[in-house]
Amino acid sequence: MCRNCGALIGAEEQSCGQCGATAGASMAAQTHLAATERPPLDRDAMRFARAILTRPATFTFVFIIANVFIFLLTVFAAGGTSEEWRFNAVLIAYGAKLNSLINAGQWWRFVTPVFLHGSFVHLLMNMYGLWILGPYVERLYGSAKFVFFWVLTGICGVLASYMAVRPALHNTAGPLSRFLFRAEDAASVGASGALFGLIGVLFVFGIKFRHELPEGFKRAFGTGMLPTILINIFIGYVFPFIDNSAHMGGLAAGALLALFVGYKRPHERAEVAVLWHVLQVAALALVVLSFFMVWRHYSGPPLALTPEALQRVLPGNNTSNVPAYVEAMNAGQKAFITGLNKMDAAEIDPAIKQLESVPSLDEKPDAIRNDLKALLVRAREFAAQKPEQRQNRRAQTQLKELLSDYQAWEKSFDEWVKTDGEKYGLKLSEPQPTAPEASPSATQSPSNGK
Repeated sequence: MCRNCGALIGAEEQSCGQCGATAGASMAAQTHLAATERPPLDRDAMRFARAILTRPATFTFVFIIANVFIFLLTVFAAGGTSEEWRFNAVLIAYGAKLNSLINAGQWWRFVTPVFLHGSFVHLLMNMYGLWILGPYVERLYGSAKFVFFWVLTGICGVLASYMAVRPALHNTAGPLSRFLFRAEDAASVGASGALFGLIGVLFVFGIKFRHELPEGFKRAFGTGMLPTILINIFIGYVFPFIDNSAHMGGLAAGALLALFVGYKRPHERAEVAVLWHVLQVAALALVVLSFFMVWRHYSGPPLALTPEALQRVLPGNNTSNVPAYVEAMNAGQKAFITGLNKMDAAEIDPAIKQLESVPSLDEKPDAIRNDLKALLVRAREFAAQKPEQRQNRRAQTQLKELLSDYQAWEKSFDEWVKTDGEKYGLKLSEPQPTAPEASPSATQSPSNGK
């Protein structure tokens, strides 16, 4: 009889057929044997995980909070509405990527889209990804490198999206070109380019350092990231509204960074090089400066795109140019008012350049745009005069004529939007700015409809 399980054992059998215990061995002996045959714990993996996972991941949560805060600002700016056409106008005003506006000199739109999101679901998905991946990268490489990685890969994603607006390649080439290139310029926002940057970092990290990583970390990183990459590529192929070029740009940037940058090994006490602290501060300063530029140019969304303009292409009209036209007209009206109120020609120059860079829509809207540009040129010339020159009778007459002409332009512009604006998907969502009243000093504050 087996002393381990009680089963009957033949006289000539050396072990129990039921439990495998050696005939005649005691329970204690069998227990000791089982313990000695159990595979040992992966102590290297435990030490590695303990050393890495106890490090702080401060900036991961700083970026999550910043993204949520900016999303709430955009929601409030849109009046709490979920209407896509109104929210889209707010995103453009807050710095969404739009090639035509970047071409007009708004360089900060390479940075700000990384911190903007088009919906609550969009925000939730990206912040969940950052919450999962961010701590690993920040703890492996340190906060200074993580901040630089996040900002740089995000910018690379926006840059790739900017370069991917190639209608000829999208329409004439094969499936790969349709996957990577876009047929028309459209507002693009989201942190997914930076998220793919983190995926690229972990992918190369796992391969580059595979000989010194414990087995569990080898499975998690490196080739373990391939399913995540392939699934997201498949999703991007199925849903054409996804900005795949931004994802691939961020992924490539993250992979290149990890290829040349080392990580902080367990129990490594070497201090972070001054260069990385400088790059960290520079990256954060660039983000702050970019949103400062948004604030300087923000004029609210008095003229916005309707759902029809977002959902269809109008025959015979290049509607992909409409968002740039909207932004330029809003900026021009704001510059006219603020430039004359402050008597600062520098306030007017950027708006003139922006109006000049806007692609053509049609004869009538182009004429209205050119009329506004002419008014801005006159306002700039007046504001550039010396204070004593602006006080003489001739200058005051010029100012009254300028303000009268601007009010007449406002009236014609409003009438055009109400009658023909629907053709381009345009709508006045808020009252238009009112020109300042003529006065000896031209310093009375205007009502700008905000």
